[in-house]
Amino acid sequence: MPIDTLATWHQLVKSHDAKGLDALLDDDAVFLSPVVHKPQLGKAITAKYLGAAFHVFFNESFRYVRELKSERDAVLEFEVEIDGISVNGVDMIKWNDAGLITEFKVMLRPLKAVNLIHEKMGAMLQAASSLS
Repeated sequence: MPIDTLATWHQLVKSHDAKGLDALLDDDAVFLSPVVHKPQLGKAITAKYLGAAFHVFFNESFRYVRELKSERDAVLEFEVEIDGISVNGVDMIKWNDAGLITEFKVMLRPLKAVNLIHEKMGAMLQAASSLS
């Protein structure tokens, strides 16, 4: 039976459970960042980026405000305030027949938010790398 991808994703976000990503990502998952030029290929690097995002984005102000869904993909619009800056963005998620995420793309606005997220995600990824 396939995973209910969006229900699982929303549960991970709600519980701040980055460890649950492993069971939700396809081995060949691709992560497309708003601040990194090249697609990040593979489950491990996708989990690393999404795990860092859990720490940067998912504070008490984070909320999804709109969801557009079809059979194997969805666009989730979100809003969050980080360091006094209002961030608006979308998570574009694609999954396979098993319900495993094959592509995760994040788009952000405005520019001030993109710059802030670039700084915060860079610091989080660098800290994670030094722990490895």
